[in-house]
Amino acid sequence: MNTVKLTARIAEASPLRYTPAGIPALNLVLEHESEIVEGGSPRQVKLTVRAVAFGGLAEQAGQIELGKPQLFTGFLINARTSKSIVFHIQAIAQPS
Repeated sequence: MNTVKLTARIAEASPLRYTPAGIPALNLVLEHESEIVEGGSPRQVKLTVRAVAFGGLAEQAGQIELGKPQLFTGFLINARTSKSIVFHIQAIAQPS
């Protein structure tokens, strides 16, 4: 199963673009910070990940204020042009 839920802030958003099929697309950089207990000890976690949203989600993400925490749900794939990972967003919600 390849499902990711990540509470993060939008650090960067590229201008809204359209695929050749006319579907809205938005490239993002998400940042996450938290503290996790690992091996019985607290650990500071900082993460930056490239992300992309398509369709109505691209338009929705483009309206979110930079730096405002959101809950992103989606899946991971390898980028077409490199071995890095891209988070494909399938849902955006307010964190609880």
